[in-house]
Amino acid sequence: MKRYESLNYLISHLNISLQQQLDERLKRYQLDIKLWPVLFALWEKEGRSQTELSKCCDVANYTMTRLLDQLQVQGLITRHQEADNRRAFQIFLTDDAKALEQDLVTEAEWVNQQSMALLTAQEQHQLVTLLNKINGFKHS
Repeated sequence: MKRYESLNYLISHLNISLQQQLDERLKRYQLDIKLWPVLFALWEKEGRSQTELSKCCDVANYTMTRLLDQLQVQGLITRHQEADNRRAFQIFLTDDAKALEQDLVTEAEWVNQQSMALLTAQEQHQLVTLLNKINGFKHS
């Protein structure tokens, strides 16, 4: 198999490029690419536990602890102790994090548009549909 026929190689190469581009844009907001999945997940649904966030973002629980610590120091999240489990915390966005959502989503959309610019609208839709299918995601 040649590397340009390897799904793993192609996706990995694209992922690195997309992450570098988005990371560059996030630096304008004193953020980095590691924090993006956590913020994105919380914009979708606040009040998740650290364990839920770890699964959702595909990172180890100890890694999520460090990411949440960083977001808390930056004033972007708060942790609220769960009533029925004193060791578990629900994670909520601060007003500052909520205010960043539109700007940061716009930055991510810009990176997406740059990457998809070589494709027709139909090809873009097809690519996203196929990637969702491979990943086992239900697309609505």
